[in-house]
Amino acid sequence: MIDMRTQQIIFKLAISAEAFLAVYKGHAKNISTIAVDGRRLEFSAEKVKPFLTRAGVYGTFEMELGEGHKFIAVRRLS
Repeated sequence: MIDMRTQQIIFKLAISAEAFLAVYKGHAKNISTIAVDGRRLEFSAEKVKPFLTRAGVYGTFEMELGEGHKFIAVRRLS
């Protein structure tokens, strides 16, 4: 059940493993992308580390935010 005080933002990522390596080296901490509805979304790269494969981080994701835009979860849709 979706709580009416939360919002879901759908976005796509295509980050190669080589590019994501900058996170591990400490050169990058955030990811900035455009959601499918046109909003700019910026968040900690740590949020998508669970989806990192040898190829990188690829797919369509949904981020759930609570009141005050507080991060709740991120899920891979495809």
